[in-house]
Amino acid sequence: MVKNAYIHIPFCKSKCRYCSFISYPDLELKEQYLQALQKEIKYFYKEELLNTLYIGGGTPSVLSVKELESIITNFRLEHNTEVTVELNPESLTAEYLAGLKDIGVNRLSIGCQTFDDEILKLIGRRHNSEQVKASVKLAADVGFENVSLDFIYGLPMQTLRGFENDLSTAASLGVKHISLYGLKIDEGCYFYDNFPENLPDTDMQADMYLRAIEILSALNFEHYEISNFAKKGFESRHNLNYWDNNTYYGFGIAAHGYTDGIRYSNYEDFETYFKFPHIHNLTHRVTLDEQLEEEIFLGFRKMNGINIQSINDKFSIDFEKKYSDILKKYLDSKHIVKTYEGYKLSDEGILVSNVVLADFLQ
Repeated sequence: MVKNAYIHIPFCKSKCRYCSFISYPDLELKEQYLQALQKEIKYFYKEELLNTLYIGGGTPSVLSVKELESIITNFRLEHNTEVTVELNPESLTAEYLAGLKDIGVNRLSIGCQTFDDEILKLIGRRHNSEQVKASVKLAADVGFENVSLDFIYGLPMQTLRGFENDLSTAASLGVKHISLYGLKIDEGCYFYDNFPENLPDTDMQADMYLRAIEILSALNFEHYEISNFAKKGFESRHNLNYWDNNTYYGFGIAAHGYTDGIRYSNYEDFETYFKFPHIHNLTHRVTLDEQLEEEIFLGFRKMNGINIQSINDKFSIDFEKKYSDILKKYLDSKHIVKTYEGYKLSDEGILVSNVVLADFLQ
């Protein structure tokens, strides 16, 4: 039974230069979008009690508290349902944050990217470092304990020392969760056609990532997934649900979901979504072989790795026999390590995880 839901809010006041996600500046369409979203939720949602609800984007904080409440009230929640909203810090007020708390939001994910103001301008962010610090303090003042900051490493002009400062500054603010993503310049973003200068090379990106593991581990953050670090008990339950290969609803433009053995995605343009909010754009019934591949791929993203007994029971296989050659190859190269329950990527293995996992997916 599906007990998790993701809501996509596709609005941004402006597009960051590295962003290729589906988002639009057409804020005048908010009301029409919310109406279509309500129709989609009412059509597909089966009234389950949710374990997690995640409102992402885009920039969900372009919605008023009342507009966010109109979304949240569609779902059955209980006191310990994890309800996350992504926020940008430039326009947050104590009144807005208190309003979020009043409507049941209990986890905030704030886009920071870096505390270097010069780099923030270069990448097209609408906030400065002081606004991030002020937002975290306001969140604490109104009673939010579970606050996450997002960072990007490998940004133009970024140095290893600057990135180290980002991490130590974040920890000093008292946040409980930190997400780190290496810069990727994909088709559809400003930087793809206007390639930035002074970009750290792949070796520097790797050094930044490995240094992050050292710094955050020393500050009592648990490295629980390739890109995510948390104080004990503050792991993102919503994202863990993805990595555990469990089901979830995806509502809104370009949202993806996984229900009843089917992975699906929604239309990516307003016109079609407004006409057909109850029809998915693409659907795919996942085969048993694909389920096994997903179990391995997603499981290796977690720092505790894969549980081979669970996989053997679930798919009626002998994992170590089926993948014996691949396991030997990467154990010998020290890209994976044996654990009590199975196998996990080493820190060096994480750096080449796509190569390692591709071998398991053949």
